[in-house]
Amino acid sequence: ATDQQKAIEEMKRRPGRFARSVRTDPTPPDAEKVLRDALKAGTVSIGEMKYHVALDSPEMRRVYDIAAEMNVPVMMHIQTFPHFRGEEPYNTGYPQFDKVLRAYPRTMFIGHGDLFWAHISADVPTDRGYPAGPIKKGGLTDKWLSDFPNLYADMSANSGNNALSRDPDFTGGFISRHQTKLVFGSDCTCKDGNGSGVSQNNNPEAARLAGKCVARETLTVLKQHASPEIFRKVVWENGVRLFKLRFS
Repeated sequence: ATDQQKAIEEMKRRPGRFARSVRTDPTPPDAEKVLRDALKAGTVSIGEMKYHVALDSPEMRRVYDIAAEMNVPVMMHIQTFPHFRGEEPYNTGYPQFDKVLRAYPRTMFIGHGDLFWAHISADVPTDRGYPAGPIKKGGLTDKWLSDFPNLYADMSANSGNNALSRDPDFTGGFISRHQTKLVFGSDCTCKDGNGSGVSQNNNPEAARLAGKCVARETLTVLKQHASPEIFRKVVWENGVRLFKLRFS
């Protein structure tokens, strides 16, 4: 069964609990049809797009056009540092992404991944995916979340958790500034709520979360740095609005 078929079956088993997204390699000729068919059939977003193309490539630009036309957001995994031997970059060209944001004002973009979150700091090392330590003001992601109404941030996985936990003096202000732009996500494979002893597919750089549930860790950081009102926006209201979720 395809991923879409699996998602539809799971949604049937638990009605009213899940929404689904669609992703496909944007380079084959039938990519546009795959996206359109799924969106017409009820998917609420495009993504996570995690392919070896440039953010401003013709292939991704077609995806942005479809997202605008169908009025759904598109999420990209933005990463250049390889966590595993032979891993190639995904969605390259982030330092120039503001040009895309300007060119597609009707497209709602959701940023996600190592490099997207590393850029909340103006100092971005090239020798690791998850920078540690103090955040230097002026980071592109921080700036663009303020400057562009069509850019949102997905807080899932080790990348989102790392960005929120690395500099407690920065976190509260960041969450407050972007309280309508941040969307909580888990991206955790644990089934016991305690990490199952596996950290982000055994990613060596994510060892600090071994034996921990990524979702629980991120929720804990959010509670520490956000008021109850802002916490509710980030973990519920923003996502419901962005994905246009309906509840019977």
